[in-house]
Amino acid sequence: MSQTDNVFAGSIPAIYDRYMAPMFFAPYAADLAERLRNVNAGHLLEIAAGTGVVTRVLARSLPQTVSIIATDLNQPMVDFAAAQTNAARITWRQADALHLPFPAASFDIVICQFGVMFFPDKVAAYREVHRVLRPGGRFIFTTWDRIEQNEITLAVSDALAELFPGNPPRFMTRTPHGYHDCERIQEELRAAGFSRIEAETQQLRSCAPSARDAAIGLCQGSPLRNEIEERNPGGLAEATEVASRMIAKRLGSGRIDAKMQAFIFTASK
Repeated sequence: MSQTDNVFAGSIPAIYDRYMAPMFFAPYAADLAERLRNVNAGHLLEIAAGTGVVTRVLARSLPQTVSIIATDLNQPMVDFAAAQTNAARITWRQADALHLPFPAASFDIVICQFGVMFFPDKVAAYREVHRVLRPGGRFIFTTWDRIEQNEITLAVSDALAELFPGNPPRFMTRTPHGYHDCERIQEELRAAGFSRIEAETQQLRSCAPSARDAAIGLCQGSPLRNEIEERNPGGLAEATEVASRMIAKRLGSGRIDAKMQAFIFTASK
């Protein structure tokens, strides 16, 4: 993992929430809320909460008898997320998933949407989740399938490979879409102490108002931006335009409606 893979600072959180969240994360957040529809009480922890896309959905859908603590490694993301809602029931905290600042057996449910790919030591993070879960508790998380199963992201990655042929930015392939071996993931969960593990492939639709909106989200609202600016400090606008043209070429010039695919894991203690 590159040193810039976890950098969500500057204007990235706001762009991420405006463009990336509805395009990629909101559909899976709604799916997760549906999976938790029968949860009536208890304590829920969210790790790698980002700008709070899932958090806000759960705050609306879960009863008040479910407490919610949302955490993220990046303080700018936590600050942005906290500013998006005045829901008093949510406690926001900066926290490292590898060293969760909570006592053992504190939570009934731990969730993580598209965050585990960023953990430098996944088994250590899973051990922490196992530690803070109560007996019978559940850990539910999502991770992207390979980039070839995600049409918008693949188009952007291919466009930037053409723009920078000598040193293509590979953030999307390396990190968000680099953790899709289900057997390996299940082995790592077992190594962390989980024994009951279920994995499900979930294909949903990734929608954006236009190819340009999709390109702005990926090129400017994720750590891919850092790799573009490393290669050409003044080239972010050009890279966004190149990516936009590739998306339009493959998926149309109007509203974008594309395939995206991820895995949903449920591990019980």
